This record gives sequence, structure tokens and C-alpha cells, in this order.
Amino acid sequence: MKLIIHGGFFSESATNQETKKAKQDALAHIAGEAYTYLQTHSAVETVVYAVSLLEDHELFNAGLGSQIQSDGKVRLSASLMDGRTQRFSGVINIENVQHPIQVAELLLSYDDRVLSGEGASDFALKQGFHYFNPITAQRQAEYEAKLNQQERKGTVGCVALDAEGHLAAATSTGGKGFEIPCRVSDSATVAGNFANGSAGISCTGVGEDIVNVALAAKIVTRVTDGFTLKEACDKSFSELKSFDGFAGVIGISAQGELYHTDSHPYMVWASYDGSVSVFE
Repeated sequence: MKLIIHGGFFSESATNQETKKAKQDALAHIAGEAYTYLQTHSAVETVVYAVSLLEDHELFNAGLGSQIQSDGKVRLSASLMDGRTQRFSGVINIENVQHPIQVAELLLSYDDRVLSGEGASDFALKQGFHYFNPITAQRQAEYEAKLNQQERKGTVGCVALDAEGHLAAATSTGGKGFEIPCRVSDSATVAGNFANGSAGISCTGVGEDIVNVALAAKIVTRVTDGFTLKEACDKSFSELKSFDGFAGVIGISAQGELYHTDSHPYMVWASYDGSVSVFE
């Protein structure tokens, strides 16, 4: 059993040691909780659990404390993929929900498994998800001051390998901030979140760059075709270089190979394989 999570890219981590330490501590704690949960739960259940914890933490750009779009609203995206069944589900630009990853989990059993905008929000409310305002005082102040949110590229994700050898990946984001309303990122697509019986990948970074190279699906396909996880990631990241693509990934292979890499520094992540490892 193995597990790895990420907290996206945070430029302020490079200069603010207090913030950097707080994020590292949060990731270490959540990784430990999620690994304990994995002992008695499936990979799918565990990645949803881990990402829900990340969505509840205001230091990360997913769920609580998400970035505000240019019209003053928060719209969230999240996706889930079960490597065993090859089923993918997600929500795109959902509003007023505390845990978009849990809405994605519910959709996994539906025929229509990816919902967007008002339809996603209506579905969540009809299924008993309560109204939730994810805007924190800090995010509101940033929005009002019109800070340059392009430097705050954040997403959260988890990949898990369970006791049965099954893989799952989950990713959630609050967007990049001040984007055109209803912009679609990579997080609720197979470019940003993908798993099968060979590997699972969760991405973070600039959504458009990740979509350009279909990053998560491409890495997993290469592992399926015989690459090691490291080889697949390194090959795929070499293809980002032609346009200086901004991305980071975490992943696990069916053989238990854990790997993470990024094209720019300061992706924060944590893994748990009997003991916790945290890095930025």
C-alpha cells in the first residue's frame, strides 16, 4: 500500500518560510491520516478522503480558500478515476459546494459522469450537499486588491495503491484566480487526472499547458506500454519544454514505484510508504 499527495505550486513558499513550513506540516499530517485510512479502505475511497482533507485546508487552492474568478465568484473543479474499473467522473466550475471531489465520487456510479456549471451545482444540491461559501477573508482581500494571481498556481491531488493492488487518482482545484468566468482547467479532465491498472497520475500547474500535452493520460499510457513511471514522466516532461510548459505531477505505478517531478520549482507534496516524506 502506497500513497502520495500534492498541494500544487506556491510561489510564496520560496520566500515565506512560515507559510512554507505550515504547508509542509499540513501535507505531512494529511498524508499520515490518509495512509491510516488506506489500511481499511480502497484506493478510490482513500483518494477521495485525502483530497477532501486538502479541500478543507485554507492553505491550499481547492475547496475552502479557492481563488476568485474575475466576476467575483468561486468555481471549483475536481475529478476522480478508478484504475480498476477505468471509470472517470468529475465536476467543472461547480459553485457553493464544500467538497467537489465528493460530488465527483457520487457521479462515478452514474451514466453521465462529468457535469459542469449550473448542472453540477444543481445535482449536488439535489443529492444533499449543503450550500457552502469557500471564500476566505484573505482570498477576498486578494481579489479586491487585484493581486497578480498568475503566480499562485495551485491544485491538490492524491494517488493511492491499495492492499488489493488497485490504483486511483483524485484532483481538485479552485482555479488560477481572476480567470474568465467558467474557464475550464485540466483538473476535471483526463489530461490532469488519470489512472488505470498500470499507474495513476495527478497533475498541478497551468491547466492549459497540461491539456496541451494530455499530460496525465500520456504518462499512464507510456507506463502501460512498458515505460517505468520515472521514464514516462521524464519523457512527457521533455515534451513540455518546447513551449516552457508549467506543470508538476505525482504518481504511483502498479509495481509500487512512487515518483514526482515538476518543470518549475516549488511543487509541494508528501508521500507515505510506512513513513512520511514531505518536500517542496
